[in-house]
Amino acid sequence: MKRRRKTVTNTIIVLIVVIYFGYLFVNSTIKQNNQQRLLKYLPEIANELELNELNAEELSPILLAIMDQESHGKGNDPMQSSESAGLKRNAIEDPSESIKQGVFHFAEMYKYGQKQGVDIETIIQSYNMGPGYIDFIVSNSQVEHSEESAKTYSEYMVERSPTIYTCNNDKLNFRYPYCYGDFTYADKVTSKVKEMSSIIEKYARRL
Repeated sequence: MKRRRKTVTNTIIVLIVVIYFGYLFVNSTIKQNNQQRLLKYLPEIANELELNELNAEELSPILLAIMDQESHGKGNDPMQSSESAGLKRNAIEDPSESIKQGVFHFAEMYKYGQKQGVDIETIIQSYNMGPGYIDFIVSNSQVEHSEESAKTYSEYMVERSPTIYTCNNDKLNFRYPYCYGDFTYADKVTSKVKEMSSIIEKYARRL
């Protein structure tokens, strides 16, 4: 009886170990595939940054982080930039056009944010919420982004257009009731920038 219990216990331990390492392998593979998709677009991103007279070396990690947050590099509109061009969501069907518009939109927010003296997190948040967020920060005598500021601005926009920004009436949506934009956007993107810088460095060493 004791031997059987020991055998069962050992089997369970082996299964747990196999599942654990299997999970690590799958997770690592997914991460590598994701990085390869993003790096494929790095030359285009860097080129568009330069065309918009911005520092490609400094800002490429941020743009890759934005792309990762928006789409993980998947689909025909990897920068999810259709709406910033006044189009319907996913209206852009060419990745190059998506990158061109996405970098242009970021460049507009970056230059405006620099002029207004706000921090980079505010600029990143404005990629999601538009230039009005920069104006909101400045009008409240601030220069730094915070999640509370993004919530307050989102709430203001919802009050202006309550029938448009509804989170599809899903109260379980993490954004509810702050249904304009994503108040966590800047935090999500900035948390990815260090990783993006690292994979860009590895990419550069292979060239």
